[in-house]
Amino acid sequence: MGKIEAVCHKVAEFIGTRARHRIGTDRIEGGKAVMSRMAGALVRAFLVALMIAMPSVLLVDVTTDTQQMVALVAIFAAALTFVEYNAVYPGLVEFRDAKPFNRVRFLMLLTTVIFLSLIERGRVAPTTLTELTEAVGALIGASMDFPYSPVRLARLMVADGPNEVQAHAVRTAAGMAYLISLLSMALFVILLRAGAWPRPGTPFNVWVNLPTFEPSAGGDVVDRLNRDARINIALGFLLPFLIPAVVSLSSSGFAPLQLTSPQTLIWTMTAWAFLPASLFMRGIAMGRVASMIRDKRRESAVPVGPFLPA
Repeated sequence: MGKIEAVCHKVAEFIGTRARHRIGTDRIEGGKAVMSRMAGALVRAFLVALMIAMPSVLLVDVTTDTQQMVALVAIFAAALTFVEYNAVYPGLVEFRDAKPFNRVRFLMLLTTVIFLSLIERGRVAPTTLTELTEAVGALIGASMDFPYSPVRLARLMVADGPNEVQAHAVRTAAGMAYLISLLSMALFVILLRAGAWPRPGTPFNVWVNLPTFEPSAGGDVVDRLNRDARINIALGFLLPFLIPAVVSLSSSGFAPLQLTSPQTLIWTMTAWAFLPASLFMRGIAMGRVASMIRDKRRESAVPVGPFLPA
């Protein structure tokens, strides 16, 4: 009887030890996941702040008031990015767990800001790099400056009768920004066709990556995703033509838009090129998600093996 009790006691101790070991391992793994998520959020927040502060760093003769305002905006954007990516549940950022969608968009935005800042810096302190960047932008802007083109319409956003220097600056910035947006969209399409988005073998959570999309709002999810994809692609195609028209109509009766300030020119041309390209990429991504859901449904409907009669 004593031997049986001893064996039961050893078994209980073994089970308790295994349970405590499993709980401890889960806690360690959970802590590593939290630290990894926090580190990634910190890196993203730093990059966003760096991108916003980049024009003030590269440009010459930036006033103290401008630097303080840029620093305030950079801190706010960095805090928002950190909170969004450090949270377990999704908020407003779409496709945050579907790499490299947001990375391509951020790379497009950062590259546009850097190149336009270099062009504006070269007007005051020219170097070989700034002259090369301006030459490429001027070449692209001149080749795309034909009637009813996005670059020609972008020039119409500015005040009537701008001088030759301002017109050349707007055309150069518009050409460079539009070229970067086209290259970024081509890069995303190549990654999509190569199977790098979403990455194979990784789960894709629609709720986490599309937090503003309500699957149970009504209608089939695939049809709604395809409809939203078409709307985003159409807006992305039309927005470079609609923005100058809206700006021209809204400025009637008011002071016309002036792009004499380097930072105003940089951020205006960046938004003019980034927003349509971002909508275009979002439409392509939503169409890809709809195709994934449709393929998953088709796989679930196909029987596992052939029917073998007895």
